[in-house]
Amino acid sequence: MIYFDNAATTFPKPEAVYTFMDSFYRECGVNVGRGQHKLAAKASALVEETRSLILNMFHCPNKKVVFTHTATEALNIILRGVPLADKQNVYISPFEHNAVTRVLAHLQGIYDISLHQLAVDKKTLLYDLDEIKGQFSRDKPSLVVVSHASNVCGLLAPISEICGMAKRYEAITVIDMCQTAGLVDTDLSCDIIDFAVFASHKTMYGPLGVAGFFANGRITPAPFLYGGTGVDSANQSLPETIPEKYEVASQNIMAIAGLNAAMKWLNETGIDNVFRREKENHETLLSTLQQYSNVKIIGDDRADQMIGVVSCLFDGYGSDDIGHVLSNHDIAVRTGLHCAPFAHRFLGTFPAGTIRFSVSYFNTDEDFSKLDDALSLIAEG
Repeated sequence: MIYFDNAATTFPKPEAVYTFMDSFYRECGVNVGRGQHKLAAKASALVEETRSLILNMFHCPNKKVVFTHTATEALNIILRGVPLADKQNVYISPFEHNAVTRVLAHLQGIYDISLHQLAVDKKTLLYDLDEIKGQFSRDKPSLVVVSHASNVCGLLAPISEICGMAKRYEAITVIDMCQTAGLVDTDLSCDIIDFAVFASHKTMYGPLGVAGFFANGRITPAPFLYGGTGVDSANQSLPETIPEKYEVASQNIMAIAGLNAAMKWLNETGIDNVFRREKENHETLLSTLQQYSNVKIIGDDRADQMIGVVSCLFDGYGSDDIGHVLSNHDIAVRTGLHCAPFAHRFLGTFPAGTIRFSVSYFNTDEDFSKLDDALSLIAEG
């Protein structure tokens, strides 16, 4: 199967990830922080080493890493746990995933909050920083949530500029880095970003089953889950320390082992080299698609400001039809709304959605050659 669905989850993973997950789980697949024996200590050491690897990669030893099972869980902890009140203004980008927008829709049923979209020029697909400055001036932000890169069209957001403006109003800032963590070298040491969310299984090239968020320790969301932590078990209140306050129940040690190996692979390979390789594959993907007049690419003139995610439409066919045709040619893509209906409304592709191609470090020239063959057959009707 030729795999162009990396925005959903990167596949394949580095061989070291598979090998280390298997060996560590066979040799030390035990609970973290639930015993004093050597195996428990070894598992705990692996978790702490993985935290350190992540903090070093994002240049932020001053922050804390909290592990969750999914990025959606991490976003729920943050968005449902930070202080909100009636009459406050919440800002999001036009490209947010349902993991953000559905949580905010739930919160709108609890609080009388106003939801605003950050200004993006529909023609150029560029964030309009001057207009965003005006938006914040007119309606003071209390919470700002931005996807670092759209999972629909790949557009990168100027997060430093947006968060810097938001902090002038003491807003809480949250960055969804699921499409960029491990791909775009990002310094999270600054005070203007309060929380940043990552997912192991996407551009970090780790497995499903572990994700998390960076926290500055100054803003402490209310816990989302309650239960055992292995720490201060006699007390019926959760620990106030981070990450213990949020890491309730047994951690997925096998997935964390895979993330540990993925982080070491990223360090050995180099984030800049991974990004360069993905950009090369992105350019090859675009040039392959651009050969066909029956293919309309969404936002291809902004490729220099996008990661390797391309959404497009095919003349005369629905997105699901093309998905089936490509699957019959052993090519995997994603079709529909990609759990981001706001983005498709903004891009004018709602409700049918698009065909999304997304590349990774591991795509090859042969992948693009086979894609070209399949596109030729579709063009011929």
